[in-house]
Amino acid sequence: MGKPVIAIVGRPNVGKSTLFNKLIGEKRAIVEDTPGVTRDRIYGETEWRGKTMIVIDTGGIEPKTDDIILKKMREQAQIAIDTADVILFMCDIRTGLLADDMDIAVMLKKSGKPVIPCINKSDRIGDVDANFYEFYELGFSIDPIPLSSLHGSGSGDVLDAVLEALPDFETEDGDSDVVSVAVIGKPNAGKSSLINRILGDERLIVSNIAGTTRDAIDTFLENEHGRYNFIDTAGIRRHSKVDERVEKFSVLRAKMAVERADVCLIVIDAKEGITEQDEKIAGLAHEAGKASIICVNKWDDVEKDNSTTNEFTKNITNALSYMTYAPIMFISAKTGQRVDKLFEQINYVHNQTNMRASTGMLNDVLADAVARVQPPSDKGRRLKIYYMTQTSVAPPTFVMFCNNAELFHFSYQRYLENCLRTTFGFRGTPVRLIVRQKGENADV
Repeated sequence: MGKPVIAIVGRPNVGKSTLFNKLIGEKRAIVEDTPGVTRDRIYGETEWRGKTMIVIDTGGIEPKTDDIILKKMREQAQIAIDTADVILFMCDIRTGLLADDMDIAVMLKKSGKPVIPCINKSDRIGDVDANFYEFYELGFSIDPIPLSSLHGSGSGDVLDAVLEALPDFETEDGDSDVVSVAVIGKPNAGKSSLINRILGDERLIVSNIAGTTRDAIDTFLENEHGRYNFIDTAGIRRHSKVDERVEKFSVLRAKMAVERADVCLIVIDAKEGITEQDEKIAGLAHEAGKASIICVNKWDDVEKDNSTTNEFTKNITNALSYMTYAPIMFISAKTGQRVDKLFEQINYVHNQTNMRASTGMLNDVLADAVARVQPPSDKGRRLKIYYMTQTSVAPPTFVMFCNNAELFHFSYQRYLENCLRTTFGFRGTPVRLIVRQKGENADV
């Protein structure tokens, strides 16, 4: 189930970024160091009353301007509006209600999204300025809320209003036996063609549903293999003329589709080979801990000899060295080549990412691994691993308790991960290893 999205919009200098920083606070999303994954403070996470939400910061909107930079800011704000489930419309009580605020209000009403007017710089919340009441002229169904993004006063009222305005996310993915599959990739890699081929070959399509997540179309499908929800996402563009912040919003849209998915199909154009943009897209799925299948599409258009498949596989493995667990399929959406095998692979990697191993079996694997390769040591101190247990699935996550976490080198963690994969499989899914140091003075 995806996280709801809040976009903060408004004129320049009304305090949007200050509110953004206040909302995400220390709960700012920490992104692991994965090659090709975009990192930017354009979005973060906040938690309120047990609900985690994504917050998007935007540049100020200048509704009527010929300035190219301000036009781009408006464009990326529009993308944020399209992406959001709820919009926080920031105004400034010190300047009062301006014509630009009214123009932005018209723009927001066209979106059809819930809009919460947030009247910033209301530093004396208990003694509301007379100017506050003119903001009712904006004409939204939700009353304006006074706040001070600088001091944080009123932010709780804003988040309460957000929760009340949110669509019913609790029932979004109500059927636990439905496998959600995000089809991600660059534009023109053949994502929509692949989905059309999958649906065109099937006769048991139940319904087409407008996607609950922004720029995505959800298509429900039931067949002899199971029940599926295919999420067709907008491609991630890479072009020198595309504004960098707009580019990041397109990545954000794909990221949120990935978050909602159980399995990701990463579609690569065989004619172009694997590119830096493909690495970025694959990094989104890996970072989110999702089971993945790499689909090399348009394979029918590639001239082949005896080594073509091996060469292509090698190139992908080198470029995506952090996700060698993902199976690679060479397909053609146009001819249907191997597309019928996708359901088998989707079910397989979905089962693998939800696999649980007993603590007893895990510690047998651990004992055998330690006996074969001694844990690292430093200056007479040797790493001791006491035991291992699995704490969650999707992705399979393991906690290992040891005497000294600093001695637990990454290379030895990778060795233990390989031992787990050799024994249990975990094909198609990332594996997370968490190291815990046992006791206060654990280096004994």
